[in-house]
Amino acid sequence: MQSDSLLIAAPTKAGEAFMAQVKLAGMPFIALTNNKPNKRRLEAQGVEHIIQVDTLEPWATNMPDCPIGNVILFEESLPLSCRYLQICRRWTSKPIYVVTQSVNPRLIYKGLGADYVIYSKNGDVRFLLGSPGFH
Repeated sequence: MQSDSLLIAAPTKAGEAFMAQVKLAGMPFIALTNNKPNKRRLEAQGVEHIIQVDTLEPWATNMPDCPIGNVILFEESLPLSCRYLQICRRWTSKPIYVVTQSVNPRLIYKGLGADYVIYSKNGDVRFLLGSPGFH
């Protein structure tokens, strides 16, 4: 049986740094993006597994072929993060983490299905890698 994959949307420098830490730790993951230029950038960084979704039609996105476990979304913009949440919540019953530099959207993210909203000025959430149940 295939194990659940960690799904990471990392459109920020902090998200890219976290993805690199996950890769160094040897944890398998899938990157999430919504456009071809970002997908090419992720491929250039050596990301092997990438899911590209249409955030203009979040309900039209099909389930991925592999089971999704925990999800971590790095906020670049409130609308994009909300769309990613709408898509990802249907894919997993595991926790979804949103990393934001703003305290304002916490209730919005929670209402859309985020389990944890982490406020961080620099976006450094490496501590999650050692958390029980985070993989």
